[in-house]
Amino acid sequence: MTLFRGPSPTFLLQQTFMKVIAMLTSRILRGLSFGVFFPFVLTVAVSSFAWSKPNVLFIAIDDLNDWVGCLQGHPQAKTPNIDKLAERGTLFSNAHCQAPLCNASRTSLMTGLRPSTTGIHGLAPWFRDLPEWKGVVSLPQHFSRNGYRTYTTGKIYHHNYGRIPGTEFDVVGTPASGGPYPKEKLVDTPTKMRIVDWGNFPHRDEDKGDWKVASWAVEQLNAKPKEPFFLSVGFFLPHVPCYATEKWFDLHPEESVKLPLVRHDDRDDTPRFSWYMHWKLPEPRLKYLEESGQWKNLVRSYLACTSFVDSQVGRVIDALDANGLTENTIIVLWSDHGWHLGEKLITGKTSLWDRSTRVPLIFAGPGVTKGETCNRSVELLDLYPTLVDMCGLPENNQLAGQSIVPLLQDATAKRERPAITTHNPGNHAVRSERWRYIVYADGSEELYDMQADPHEWTNLANRPEYDNIIAEHRRWLPEKNAPLAPGSRDRILSYIDGQPNFEGEDIKPEDAIPGF
Repeated sequence: MTLFRGPSPTFLLQQTFMKVIAMLTSRILRGLSFGVFFPFVLTVAVSSFAWSKPNVLFIAIDDLNDWVGCLQGHPQAKTPNIDKLAERGTLFSNAHCQAPLCNASRTSLMTGLRPSTTGIHGLAPWFRDLPEWKGVVSLPQHFSRNGYRTYTTGKIYHHNYGRIPGTEFDVVGTPASGGPYPKEKLVDTPTKMRIVDWGNFPHRDEDKGDWKVASWAVEQLNAKPKEPFFLSVGFFLPHVPCYATEKWFDLHPEESVKLPLVRHDDRDDTPRFSWYMHWKLPEPRLKYLEESGQWKNLVRSYLACTSFVDSQVGRVIDALDANGLTENTIIVLWSDHGWHLGEKLITGKTSLWDRSTRVPLIFAGPGVTKGETCNRSVELLDLYPTLVDMCGLPENNQLAGQSIVPLLQDATAKRERPAITTHNPGNHAVRSERWRYIVYADGSEELYDMQADPHEWTNLANRPEYDNIIAEHRRWLPEKNAPLAPGSRDRILSYIDGQPNFEGEDIKPEDAIPGF
């Protein structure tokens, strides 16, 4: 019979000790003196503090929605390594991103600031290029300044942002890549962009960008890095192009692939403004997938790519275990946002529905209860303060997130705060345990009962009996709605004086919805 199901008493004692040492160190550095014992106290405190701090393995996966075995988002998802990680720790079944787009989401997570605060909503700018945010202390910087050796490989920030050694991270490894690529596109999509493609062609797993990213991480672990370390590993797939080798397609035979449940009248009760969020994008509409016969191929490709990435997650965690680093390493696995595969009649992201905002989030390691699933609403914004809390580092008072350590110790602990997702100024979603409330920049609204209607098929916003529910969720909307940051581009929607504009093009009331 196990009497203690949470973190070990030893860990809790270490965590308390680290916080005390951090406080003492902070006070010492501000000029306080302990007389003749000052050098001795400082030396012992700092060395004990460094010795006690756990390592962090920070695993990011691009565009991964809830099609993961342990989240049951798709009945045919095969992700044994991620599922095993969930068994080793706590799985958050109701975790959501701050923005349904790579740069905006990752900027928010890594700075601890909301998109509605920074004004960063598109694939540009890089926040360090903005005078207001140039000096913000990012998550890896905070760890580096408090005794950690920080490493990165693959995609953590968007694109090549943050990859100059000694700036965001101490050591920078293999970059992210969706390669190798076929000589020609495999699918003739409406957009000719090479990145919007999927399928199988002859190539090797060992040649794939994500294999090389995992290999670099494994090499660092095999080299027994000096502890404490912060190792971030960012995988590119299942982001498009969704290419995988034959062995991963074989896990998902074409004849048995199940398509997502959709209703073709699903958008009849959603505001027209909801279309402006993804007015003209390279990702195809469901209409194209059905007419071209490519829907099943895309679903199969996404599942195959997810299974491949899962295998690379397994390689990294196996190396952590093989090198005896498991007991003193916190593992956190997350995705930057979800991805539609026909739901709401679209593919891609940039929506404020669950398919686009819900992400896998798993914590494992010291201080984390094993084998638990937490249904409370949490945000990616919470990762920064949570890791600071778990590692006993000095607090960063600029963070907008909230430590979820209480939920890592007891998955049923109280959590009042919902998750907030924002995409371009004035468009917000508030996700509580039961409800999803959406408000657009023109004031139009949506409300879904996620228990009774998990597919978000019935918009309840115009029914008076739900006015109190809407009012309760509206009080959580961000107080600040910063304008678009200078240099904003790609997926940018503005709404000024009643005029919607998508990427520089005004949208008129009579304009037909593209591709619908």
